[in-house]
Amino acid sequence: MKLIRNSSRLAMLALVLFLCITGCKSKKKALEASNAAAEKARIEREDAARRQKEEELRIAEQKRKEAEDQARREEEERKRREAANTPTARLGQYFNAIASAGSTAAANNSITEALSLFASPETPVLIVISESGGQKDYDRPTTIKQYLNYLKDQKKNINKISDLRFDGSGKITEVELSKN
Repeated sequence: MKLIRNSSRLAMLALVLFLCITGCKSKKKALEASNAAAEKARIEREDAARRQKEEELRIAEQKRKEAEDQARREEEERKRREAANTPTARLGQYFNAIASAGSTAAANNSITEALSLFASPETPVLIVISESGGQKDYDRPTTIKQYLNYLKDQKKNINKISDLRFDGSGKITEVELSKN
C-alpha cells in the first residue's frame, strides 16, 4: 500500500510537472505571440507617425512654395506698376496715345496732358540719327510741343525714348530719342 501511495504521489508529481512544463511552454508561446503582436503594432504606429510627418512636411513645403510664388508674383506686379509710372513710361504712353488718337481733339487732350510733364513747352527734343564710337549725331533739334504735334500729324511713333533730363522739381528739361 505504501508502494501504491508512493507511486500515486510520484504519478501526481509527474502530472503536475508535466502540466507546469506544458503550461510554461504555452505561456511562453502566448507571450512570444503577444510580444510579436505588440512589436507589429508598434512598428505600424511608427510607420503611421512617419507617414503623417512626411505628409505634414510635404504640405508645409507646398505652402512655402505657394507663398514664395505669390510673393514673387506680387513683386513682379509691383515692379510692373512702378515701371508704368516712371516718367519714361508715362511719356512713352503719351507718345503712343497721341500717335494713335482717333480724333484731333483726343490728340490735343493728350498733348496738353503730356506737356504737364515738362518744365516748358519749349523743352528741347534731340533725336539721335547715328552713333559711332560714343559720338552721337543728332537730327535738327525741335521742341516738345512741335514733336507732339508731329506725332499727331504723322500718326506713328517711330522713335524710342533713350534719355530724359529733369530739373529740381521733377519736370523734364530735355528729351533724347533714338530711331527704333
